[in-house]
Amino acid sequence: MKWLAFLLELCSAVLLFLLMLLTCVDVIGRYFFSQPLVGATELTEIGLSLVIFTAMPVITWRGGQIVVDLIDGFAPPVVLRLLAWLSTLLITTSFYFVALRIYELGARDLKRGITTDFLHLPAGLFIQAIAILSWITALGLLVCTFANRRRNHQQEVDQ
Repeated sequence: MKWLAFLLELCSAVLLFLLMLLTCVDVIGRYFFSQPLVGATELTEIGLSLVIFTAMPVITWRGGQIVVDLIDGFAPPVVLRLLAWLSTLLITTSFYFVALRIYELGARDLKRGITTDFLHLPAGLFIQAIAILSWITALGLLVCTFANRRRNHQQEVDQ
C-alpha cells in the first residue's frame, strides 16, 4: 500500500507543479504579450480535479480528513468503535456507488464523443479516472480499517 500511496502522491505533486507552470505561462502570456494560453482554463479544471482525486486516497488512508469528536469524551469505547465501523461502511458504500455513477457518465461521454471545448480532449477519460480513483479510495479505506482493527485488537491482547 505504501508504494501506491507514494505513486499517488507523486502524481498529485507533479500535477500541482504543472498547474503552477501553466498558470505562470498563462499570466506571462496574457499580461506581457497580450496572448493568453489557449485552453489554460480547461487544463486547470482537469488538473485540479485530478490533483484532488489523486490526493484523496492517501489522505483517507492516513486518516488525515477532518474528524469531529463531540461524543468521544463521554461515549463508551464500544459505541465509538461501532460508530467508526458504521461511518466507514457508509463512506465506503457512498464512494463505491458515486464512483459507479461517475464511471457510467464517463463511458457515456466517450460513447457520444464528447470533448472539451477548446482542446478537444475526450472528457470521458478524465471522468472515468476520477471514478477509478474514488474506487481506490473506497477500497483503501476498507483495507486500512481492517488493518487498524487487527492492530488495535493485537495491542489489546498484548496488554
